[in-house]
Amino acid sequence: MGKIVNEIKNLTNDRDMTLKELAEQIGNFQHKKYSLASLSQKLRNETISYKEVKLIAQILGYRIKFVDIRNNNLY
Repeated sequence: MGKIVNEIKNLTNDRDMTLKELAEQIGNFQHKKYSLASLSQKLRNETISYKEVKLIAQILGYRIKFVDIRNNNLY
């Protein structure tokens, strides 16, 4: 599994979106300022919260699913 920063960058690239645009949209959803610097630091340090990752997935049009790798069951 890759680092979260690479995975988020790949997902934003697939949607023709920059990390700056993503940070702006996160801020819009949270009704507060959310800077590119803050997003980049959280991604680099792998300190981004699950709540933020879920929001990023929503903004990019994805859904997070848990897969039971022992039985390949989705949750």
